[in-house]
Amino acid sequence: MEKNDFVFILAGYLFGSVLFARVFGRLFGHQDITENSRDGNPGTANAFMQGGFWCGTLTLLGDMAKGYLPVALYLRYSVEKPEGIAFALVLAAPVVGHIFPLFFKLKGGKGIATSFGCLLGLWPYYPPALILALSFLFFSVILRISPHYQRTIWTYLCAMVLMLFCNIDTCIILGFAIIVATILIRLSRSTEERERMQVKALWMR
Repeated sequence: MEKNDFVFILAGYLFGSVLFARVFGRLFGHQDITENSRDGNPGTANAFMQGGFWCGTLTLLGDMAKGYLPVALYLRYSVEKPEGIAFALVLAAPVVGHIFPLFFKLKGGKGIATSFGCLLGLWPYYPPALILALSFLFFSVILRISPHYQRTIWTYLCAMVLMLFCNIDTCIILGFAIIVATILIRLSRSTEERERMQVKALWMR
């Protein structure tokens, strides 16, 4: 692992540690958007519900950008082809920062938008982002799982399995595995009410 790798890993973590939901919540609503939320999550959903359209939109764009930029810049200026543990850590660092942010006492969000941003940073190599998106759609529309935290668990586990069978580069699989593990740890420590999991197929009423 080279010095440049450490720089991008650290930069990705620090950028990930900026919680845009809290920043824009204060800017647009002059409030902590987690105070009246159900799950206390400083993420996109609560930014929309508690802070309004612009707060939610800018939070979404910010959370995706902080995943996208470190990965895209690393690929553009550091390596021709991603490989090894170094790239896996670069890929996962923004999500780790979002979930365990240095600037907010290691109490962050769930990392969903940021993980999408990280995978989009691989563009034009799109299969990992497409797999995650299709997994979300499947468990949100075709075989709808609720509550949301259960849907998130199944989505990321399913995407992980699909990547193993879709000839995705090993370093990307390793980076995504770190992302999945970090998200599962975050969900296991969530203080939101643990409702019973429900599954409803699209063709069922």
